[in-house]
Amino acid sequence: MRLCATLAVSALSLALVTGCSDGGSKDSPEGKGADAAKPAAKALSAAELKRLILAKGDVTGYKVEPVEGGTPAKSKVKAADAQCDPLLRVMTGIAPGTPAAETNRAVQEVKKAPTDKATSMDDLADGKFEDTFKDSMDIDTTMVILSSYDGDGARQALRSVSDAMKACAGGFTGDQAGDKAKFTRVAEERPADAGDESVAFMATSDMEDGDTAPVHVQVVRHGNNVASYMTINLGAMMTEKAYSVPAAVVKAQAAKLK
Repeated sequence: MRLCATLAVSALSLALVTGCSDGGSKDSPEGKGADAAKPAAKALSAAELKRLILAKGDVTGYKVEPVEGGTPAKSKVKAADAQCDPLLRVMTGIAPGTPAAETNRAVQEVKKAPTDKATSMDDLADGKFEDTFKDSMDIDTTMVILSSYDGDGARQALRSVSDAMKACAGGFTGDQAGDKAKFTRVAEERPADAGDESVAFMATSDMEDGDTAPVHVQVVRHGNNVASYMTINLGAMMTEKAYSVPAAVVKAQAAKLK
């Protein structure tokens, strides 16, 4: 896949993160009976969420940093079909539903330093530079959004994403704070085993050169809190290698919410 085509995919989402079943859901967004009977807890504050979100040293093999530049206002991220708003917004770093508070972090895989000799000019002539470049870009980068809700807000937030996955399976277009977005397919995926209920999907863009570029998302409810994960891997996009939201990242965040 050509680099220019890759960078065209969900441009704002990429910039935000990098600084530049059986049927897919673990449980139905309707929730389990015993859990549904529990009284709704009060939402956590932004300060409390910042203590609970992933931090440096929480995930082996990954670095955790603040999201550079912040996220756009919810009102500036809209799909042409309003039913698809929850998908476009979570891919832009905006928590689903109407949270009382939210915070986020960028979690990037740390690759081991290469042990072979530096690439020579002869290697460049042989086309090895391109392979080396693609390998250097083969890094999972995940935006983690932690949000908290009053009342039944967390359930409703997860349900909005689940409903949008079904309504927008054939693709959708939208505007991400001035950047046009076009996804041709939304496919349900199996989420990690975490939280009270969860959903996951892959949104795919078809590039002008015929290549495809997938973005992977998981949304997990932990009581009245929701952890959302949006992962991109430019190197995998270029080589068409399969990738997903890193299970280690989801597991580490879930452990902090128990």
